[in-house]
Amino acid sequence: MPEDAGQQPEPAQTENGNGNNGKRKRILLVLAVLVVVIALGYALYWFTWGRYHISTDDAYVGGNVISVSPQVGGTVVSINAEDTDLVHAGDTLVTLDDSDTRVALDQARANLAQTVRQVRQLFNQAEGLRATVALREASYQQARRDFQRARDLRKVRGISTQDFQHAETSLQTAQASYQQARHQLAASQAAVSGTTLETHPQVLLAEARLRQAFLNQQRTRILAPTSGYVAQRGVQVGQQVQPGAKMMAVVPLDQVWVDANYKETELTAVRIGQPVELTADLYGDDVTYHGKVAGLAAGTGNAFALLPAQNATGNWIKVVQRLPVRIQLDRNDLKAHPLRIGLSTVVTVDTHDRDGKTLAQTPAQGVRFDTAVYQRDGKAVDTLIRDIIEANRGDSADGGHHQPGSAG
Repeated sequence: MPEDAGQQPEPAQTENGNGNNGKRKRILLVLAVLVVVIALGYALYWFTWGRYHISTDDAYVGGNVISVSPQVGGTVVSINAEDTDLVHAGDTLVTLDDSDTRVALDQARANLAQTVRQVRQLFNQAEGLRATVALREASYQQARRDFQRARDLRKVRGISTQDFQHAETSLQTAQASYQQARHQLAASQAAVSGTTLETHPQVLLAEARLRQAFLNQQRTRILAPTSGYVAQRGVQVGQQVQPGAKMMAVVPLDQVWVDANYKETELTAVRIGQPVELTADLYGDDVTYHGKVAGLAAGTGNAFALLPAQNATGNWIKVVQRLPVRIQLDRNDLKAHPLRIGLSTVVTVDTHDRDGKTLAQTPAQGVRFDTAVYQRDGKAVDTLIRDIIEANRGDSADGGHHQPGSAG
């Protein structure tokens, strides 16, 4: 009996061992199925989506940072915009003291008026010399007739030698006076020939100086070259500024783009025009921007660095380079969710369509960026010039339109 009692547990131990083995097999089977499912899922993901989409989080928002600089020197008397302010194209940002430019404008006005009067004198002088030439020519013809009569009388001894010599001297004097008057007329005509009072070079030069002074007066108001947001204001009231000195910047946030820095090994299938989706850390994954590949940079970041890497020594380690890819964003997306320059983004390029090119094949057409702010209206200065000329033309204004001919 004791021996039988000691042998009874053996069937239970066998059942427990078989149960554990069965459980292990089931776990391994489940794991194997999971691995197969994951592998199939990844394969399906890779062949349907993964191999056609490349992503990078090394992407940042870029844009135009437009420097605002004075075109004339002066002292700052007022500042109308501060950092983060919205400004529109043509708004006054800074005003300079215009005392010096007003004085220069008054001098230019006076100079034009004086020049018009001087040119009037040139035209009147030409007319006066024309009359002098006619008078000297008449005197010369009279002296020549007198000399011919004296010569005929001398042949018949009807005149003394002294009278003949006097007639001869009078002829020579009249001829010299006539030639002198002709030369003076030619010189005077050279100063006004082919021109009118309005088109004379001296008047045009005085007009140009007046226009420059008028422009300088207007340029004491520094205008916003485009609509955008003010940044990097460094100018202060009372500061003496010179042309070209940076006072602040205007950033048009509707003109931003994204530069995505992809590894060179990821760009095999990237082409210009391929669609792009991206998210910005500022808004998170809830906001998706759309765009397209605008182009691939002409060189890597290292190639354009201030001190490019030199690997000619042979002691170097190969590092995969990154090439900037310019992404053009949809304007409607930007309008709904504005971006700022320098923000981080995650960019995904869809490379299904690979018919495009990696480099632009034709030159850019048209103007990419422009401003009409600096195209000043010239009507005001044109009216000012016309009034000055009319006021100084004088009663003999009709003579200013006469174009003297050559002497006879």
